[in-house]
Amino acid sequence: MTTVNTGNTESPNPLRELSAESLRAHAAETLARARGRSAALTDAVDDDDLVRQHSKLMSPLVWDLAHIGSQEELWLVRDVGGREPLRPDIDDLYDAFQHPRADRPALPLLGPAEARAYVGQVRAKAFDVLERAPLEGRRLTDAAFAFGMIAQHEQQHDETMLATHQLRRGEPVLHAPDPPPRRAGRLPAEVVVPAGAFLMGTSVEPWALDNERPAHEVHVDAFAIDTVPVTNGEFADFVEAGGYAEPRWWTVAGWDYRSRHDITAPRFWRRKPGGWRRTRFGVDEPVPADEPVVHVSFYEAEAYAAWVGRRLPTEAEWEKAARYDPATGRSTRFPWGDDEPRPEHANLGQRHLRPAVVGAYPDGASPLGVHQLIGDVWEWTSSDFTAYPGFSAFPYREYSEVFFGSDHKVLRGGSFGTDAVAIRGTFRNWDYPIRRQIFSGFRCARDLPAAGPGRR
Repeated sequence: MTTVNTGNTESPNPLRELSAESLRAHAAETLARARGRSAALTDAVDDDDLVRQHSKLMSPLVWDLAHIGSQEELWLVRDVGGREPLRPDIDDLYDAFQHPRADRPALPLLGPAEARAYVGQVRAKAFDVLERAPLEGRRLTDAAFAFGMIAQHEQQHDETMLATHQLRRGEPVLHAPDPPPRRAGRLPAEVVVPAGAFLMGTSVEPWALDNERPAHEVHVDAFAIDTVPVTNGEFADFVEAGGYAEPRWWTVAGWDYRSRHDITAPRFWRRKPGGWRRTRFGVDEPVPADEPVVHVSFYEAEAYAAWVGRRLPTEAEWEKAARYDPATGRSTRFPWGDDEPRPEHANLGQRHLRPAVVGAYPDGASPLGVHQLIGDVWEWTSSDFTAYPGFSAFPYREYSEVFFGSDHKVLRGGSFGTDAVAIRGTFRNWDYPIRRQIFSGFRCARDLPAAGPGRR
């Protein structure tokens, strides 16, 4: 990946055009949507389930709920609003850096009723701050950034709580309609992305987080990328062909991880007479062949790609496939353009509790013709999580900077459990390559021969 300067541009964000009154209304609606989802995820279970740790990989749901309130109090009530602290005594309890997830059940946490009362009190004060705070003159409040940051934080924890629900045992408690059927006609297996520079990242999205900034031009060699994510049926072929038993498809680290944990299929899959079955939010069902595979680690994705003679895309390749419009040279906000996501564009916001079949969202395709880059499943890339040239930590180092390095791999695009406020063409997620409880899938890419003299 080479940073260059060719004069490419990115689309502006319409939030910059809103009046202060409209911006406040938009921030209030976005915060309210997040809180409605938090309530639905925590009200769906009884108090015993709220305080139980369903997996050592995850916090008790009640910890996530109070942590949401604690972060909102720290940033909106105390910092932006300059108000007196409500509960300074619990700051340490809900500091994610002080207490690993496995240890959180042993802490003197707020109980369900107390946690609900606390987040309600914080929200009332935060809305009062939103009504009064100037939305310019300070970077933290410019274009209501702090309110957008907190809404994104809550939605990210809502997706984490959704993953906890997937790990929960017992009868189903979450329900949603099925996603739409396939709507696209016959699609090519892959799309060729031409060589050249594009503008990666953003300098104009007012609610973009620090690791997405600044916009910078990057040259990407020509490559081909899968038109749609890898499906369950395709991945099952890898499993049935003995892919989990053959070291040559795996890196040393991946094979060691697979062997130590005796992993033989995606998480939640079980081989039964008649085919593969899975557990999905308490429902036992056949694995649908035409949905994107989900709950696979980076190592599993990498092994599959090697098996089919391909590789995972780099982060820059993924973003160019998602944002670059060859007709204009612009980097769009989303694959389909600059409009905020609508239901016909992508499977987002927990409207459905599963990925949609491939080809379900032709209206969400990128200008180059790549489908379902946003929503359905987070997509592993081959890239480590590192800073962009010119990166500056804001508003605190612990959001991104402390995670930079080779320990974490970048995921792109969001999942069916990601809210629209917490995803865009520049959004970067990251996690350990061993993670499987997250809603992660992938698509493959391959190199193209370099154009020689006289070739085009």
